[in-house]
Amino acid sequence: MARPPHASRILDDPERLAALSAAAALVAAALPEREPHPDVFALFSRLLEALDSRADWDRHYVGWECGLLAAAGFGLDLGRCAVTGVTTDLAYVSPRTGRAVSRAAGLPYHDKLLPLPEFLWRDEPADRAQIALGMSLTEHFLVHHIFRPQGRTLPAARLRLAERMREPVAAATMSASSFPDGPPKGKARNP
Repeated sequence: MARPPHASRILDDPERLAALSAAAALVAAALPEREPHPDVFALFSRLLEALDSRADWDRHYVGWECGLLAAAGFGLDLGRCAVTGVTTDLAYVSPRTGRAVSRAAGLPYHDKLLPLPEFLWRDEPADRAQIALGMSLTEHFLVHHIFRPQGRTLPAARLRLAERMREPVAAATMSASSFPDGPPKGKARNP
């Protein structure tokens, strides 16, 4: 018996459905029409499997965007520091070259560099804040290398997905900053 299509298995999950919509919109907008792209097809197939599995799908999505950039000729080099060559304690990415920079080498320039989420250079789990950072990183390169030169903007579906990924992070940050010592204690009053 054949399995149902991927989309039918993610219809009950708005975030995974938003990721599928964003990926499809990026492919349609970023790649030339009627040109074969077997590498992007293979990347998209792996993304569908990740969305279907529910496990770490958001981490795979960010990796997929890195793969799309590479397929379009703008691959990020996140394996070693562009300045020192070290492969440990990578913390930044050059917004111009897309190459990683170690914490020590990048510290004097940290305000000009993009933050590098650990899951993109190490096999680490990623929380929602790391996913949001990863999407901001890929967004920078998608905009500057693919969409802006064409006089276009990111697809709306991609913008909506990025906002979805940032929402829980912003809510947690706001909650933590509202009550730095924790929530207020005491009896709740009836109105």
